[in-house]
Order: sequence, then structure tokens, then C-alpha cells
Amino acid sequence: MWGLLLVLATFAPAVGQGLGAPGASLLGLKPLASTEAPISTSVLPSRPAQQPAGKNNGTSQQHVRIRIIKKKKVILKKRKKLTSPRPLVTSRPLVTSRPLVTSSPAKTLNLPKEQEPDCPPLGLESLRVSDNQLEASSSQSFGLGPHRGRLNIQSGLEDGDLYDGAWCAEQQDVEPWLQVDARRPIRFSGIITQGRNSIWRYDWVTSYKVQFSNDSRTWWGSRNRSSGMDAVFPANSDAETPVLNLLPEPQVARFIRLLPQTWLQGGASCLRAEILACSVSDPEPAFSDPLDFRHHNYKAMRKLMKQVNEQCPNITRIYSIGRSYQGLKLYVMEMSDHPGEHELGEPEVRYVAGMHGNEALGRELLLLLMQFLCREFLRGDPRVTRLLTETRIHLLPSMNPDGYETAFRRGSELVGWAEGRWTQQSIDLNHNFADLNTLLWEAEDDGLVPDTVPNHHLPLPTYYTLPNATVAPETRAVIDWMERIPFVLSANFHGGMNDFSYLHTNCFEITVELSCDKFPHENELPQEWENNKEALLTYLEQVRMGIAGVVRDKDTELGIADAVIAVDGINHDVTTARSGDYWRLLTPGDYMVTASAEGYHSVTRSCRVTFEEGPVPCNFHLTKTPKQRLRELLAAGAKVPPDLRRRLERLRGQKD
Repeated sequence: MWGLLLVLATFAPAVGQGLGAPGASLLGLKPLASTEAPISTSVLPSRPAQQPAGKNNGTSQQHVRIRIIKKKKVILKKRKKLTSPRPLVTSRPLVTSRPLVTSSPAKTLNLPKEQEPDCPPLGLESLRVSDNQLEASSSQSFGLGPHRGRLNIQSGLEDGDLYDGAWCAEQQDVEPWLQVDARRPIRFSGIITQGRNSIWRYDWVTSYKVQFSNDSRTWWGSRNRSSGMDAVFPANSDAETPVLNLLPEPQVARFIRLLPQTWLQGGASCLRAEILACSVSDPEPAFSDPLDFRHHNYKAMRKLMKQVNEQCPNITRIYSIGRSYQGLKLYVMEMSDHPGEHELGEPEVRYVAGMHGNEALGRELLLLLMQFLCREFLRGDPRVTRLLTETRIHLLPSMNPDGYETAFRRGSELVGWAEGRWTQQSIDLNHNFADLNTLLWEAEDDGLVPDTVPNHHLPLPTYYTLPNATVAPETRAVIDWMERIPFVLSANFHGGMNDFSYLHTNCFEITVELSCDKFPHENELPQEWENNKEALLTYLEQVRMGIAGVVRDKDTELGIADAVIAVDGINHDVTTARSGDYWRLLTPGDYMVTASAEGYHSVTRSCRVTFEEGPVPCNFHLTKTPKQRLRELLAAGAKVPPDLRRRLERLRGQKD
């Protein structure tokens, strides 16, 4: 599993690119019943299948809209799909593979009488199960090899891509199988399957058998309780909906094999899978932090945040930045030694999670982080104490609460790749922020930057502010939040927003891809916290790297708001906050820094960033221009001083 991607090397002037994974929704085709009735098992219902339009002798012609994500642009292409399969099932004789010995286990093991539906995933989706633990009877190609038989894995955009969307047996393989080596005896309790993820083909298994082994030579099958025959499990009726089957009796073994029995006519024996299994011997790993390691729906999240606030009232504040389309509040946990106020010279930093509602790990990491910071502050941990006294931290664990509630109801293993991803309005928040990149690039090509078009704080485009603009209330709430608080550094646990943040505000932001598994099982949360805890803390501390200071009026010593801080050689400026303070993230080195403001003479000075901890002070005092002084005097009804009057006369003479 991947930990949090930590970017520390530079905060470069170039605009970052968001990361995304392509995918497509397929039309579901419901096959006819198999030739052998499947056993009665605990199966969650699939989504309603759709028949292809325009049948003609078993084939149909239809236009399918293909959604292609390429970097930040979403392209819709219309491609004619010539043939879609008839909703019939190809079946083969329901026999076990000949080289196998189907029998009872050599030794009787102490098996539980009750099923264990709460067994966690073995780790095909999360890549905890490595490629060399997966084998198959055959494969159509490398891109359809056993290593691609992982739940929710996505295909490439091209037909026959090197990284395709399932394991597929060869067409001539009449007794196909996919095998997983757990590398130790383990209690298998269930299987989840999907079809092939593809925008070109319809391929899914409609029924399968399961076998087990301790040595990969002697095998026994899962038996139907009522008949004592090998159990046949119902599989999929479309390509994407995950289908869960619990075993009639959990089986302790090292190897498990899935043997497709029937599949869609005209298609191939293709599947993606996850195996549910419980440990039989290894003790549960001990983790040092006593935190609430579970998935929290909206109600539970609210309750947890309230508990943290009550436990640490002096360093926490809960506030809402707006509501979702369905009216759920977008709650933020603020953590600082003076919550609720911006302190002069103290930088603001934020974490945002849950842009895609079915990506649950970021949400839980932020809930764990707020618990951890509260607990360690009360214990007097010096690192956390310094972090909270020198930084104002804002944690938004759920930007898309509507989507999360949808995903949460389906559950960790059955939510699939897309369900809950979008808002209740079917808006992908990842692509809902205004495209400021194109505006800046076009202005640069026309030579308008920075004299006519600034390289910072780009305004929202006109089309984006229209009443009928397709902008989600969740997006508007976050933009208002960005504009209201002078954030310096941010990370969002998915992308699109980082470019907008960089160009519309002062905030430097990165995108974090946390895990191969969008919605990991609860038992994986402690390890994910251990994987990411240090990076979460270290990234927050980077807000203090570079220079910081206050731009003041030389005569009044008052801070100047919206003064521009420009660093020579870097084509991106920042501006001061309401009180005149600013922060400029820079790597160690010598910089020429210029502070300028409307109505003031600009000032340039040298600022050296060292490797020492903490920002280097770099303050500025600006003097008003004569014209500005005159405006202020005339506005106040005062007389113009003689020295200023003589200076203005000289300036007029020079113009004449």
C-alpha cells in the first residue's frame, strides 16, 4: 500500500497537474439462468440491468458516449459500437478440472459452525496481495493476466491495452481457473466478483465454483449444505456491480481457486475478484495510538468531531463553510492555540478530503489526525504543542458528504469504483473548479503577463459567475472558504482543485493519492494511519519554510493589505493578508524580494533562506507616493503642505 505522497523538495512556480484515473460506466446486460441452479447464498442485489437498444438478430447498433479523462480535460467522443452481445449465457459442463483431485481435506481442522461475514479482504484490491501470488490456467494476453484479476481495477483507454481491466482466460480454455496463494493457512469466508472493465467489450462470469488446497496439488471444493454437492455460486449480471458470495462453511487453507462455470455468450471468461479471509494464527498487530479506527458516516463523523472539541476546547473549534446539495453541513475542525482568529504572523494551513465521496481513506485519516493532535497536546508533546501554537490548522474531512453517504451504505467492499464518487447532482467535484490555467497560458502567449494580466489571484471567469453556471454548492462553499482565509499551504486527498487554489489564492497545494483501495476495510485503518501519520505532520510543518513578514506603512506602522510580494526569477506572486502579514514558501537560497502596493513606492531587499527551522523574517516599510498623500489630504479636507505643493509643481513642470 502506498503512504501519503509527501512533496517537500520545492514549491516551484509551475502549476501542478491533478491526478485522476480513467474509467467508464457500462450498459448492464442481464443473462438468462445457468443450466445448473446456484446455491442459496448471501448475495447483495446488483443494480438493475439494462437491455441494449435496437436488437437485430442478436446484435444491435448503438452510439455509446465514452468519457475520457486526460490530465485535467474531460473529452466526450462519440464512437459507433458495432455489436453488443445477446443476453444469453454460454455454459460448459459443470465438472471439476481433470488434473485436480477433489476430496475432503487430508486432516480435519477445527472450523467454526457459524459463518464469519465480517472477515476482511485478503488484499487483491489494495495490492497487499502481490502479482506473484496470483496464477491462472491461461490468459488471453499479458494485459489480461491473473495480476489484473483485482476488484475495481480499471482498464486503459485502448482496446487490448497493456493494463487491461480483468483476468481473462483464453477462448479455448474450457476449464479456466484463477488461483490465489495466501502464503499461509487462512480462513476463507467469501468471494466478491466483478466482470471486465472495458469500454469495448462485454465480458463477465455468471457462475463459478470454489476449491481449496494446502499444497496446490490436492484440492477440495466448497460443498452445498443441503445436497453435499460442489456449490455453484451466482456471479455477475453486469460488468461493474460487485457481487458477494459467502461460503456455506468457511474453509482453512493456503490456496483458493475460482473456477468459472458459465459466462456471457459471445464474451470470455473474465473476472475481477476480492477474497474475504480471517487470520487463524497470526496475532493482530498492536498500534500505539488509541484512536477510533472505523468508518464514520455523517452522523458518526459529527459526533466524533464534537467529542474532540469537548476534550480539547481550548485548541479546537468546529465551524461549517456551507451545505451540500442535500443540505448536509461541510464541517471543518480548526486546531490552534487561539481558535477562531487569525494571529498576526501565524500561517494558515488546510487539509481537504472526500472530494470523491467513495474515497474514504482521506476522510478517516483527517478524523484520526484531529484525535491525535488533541490527545498529544493534552499529553504535552512538544512537537504537537509547537505545531498548534505556531500554526492555524483547518481540517475538512468530507467535501462531498452526499456521495459518501451513498458509498457508506454499500459498504467497503461492494461500493465499486464509481458509486458515491459524484455529488447528488451527479457533479464530479474534481472537475468543477474554474479552469484558470488556460486563461493564464493564453495571456502568457499574448505577452500580457504580468503587466496586463497578473500571475496571481486570477479572478473567476465570467461564465463561472453566471446564475445558471453548473457549479456545485460544495464547490462554491470551498471557493468562498479559500477567499476568506489567507491559506498558505494545503493538500487535498484527490486533485483539480490544487491548480485553482494556486492561481486564485496565495495557497500552494498538492494532490495526494493515498491508496489503491478507495474504501479500505476497517481493519486496514490502523496500518494506514501508521503509514501516513508522520507524513501528515511533516507536511504541516513545511508551512514554516521560506520567508515571512509584515508590510507596513512607514508613517503609521499599520499593516498594508493586498500588497504584492514578488520574488525575482519566480513568475508567481503572493499578496499580504488583511493585517499586512505574508508568507512565501521558498527553498534555501538567496532571493531578491520586492514589496509593492497601490499608492506606495515599491521596496526591494535581499532575503536569505537558510536550512534552519522556521521562516526567515523579511519585513517591509513602504512610503506613500505624493499623489496618494495628496488624495488622502484632500479627502480629509486638510491643506496641502508647502513641501508637497512645491513637489507637485515640479512634477507638473517636468510633464509640460
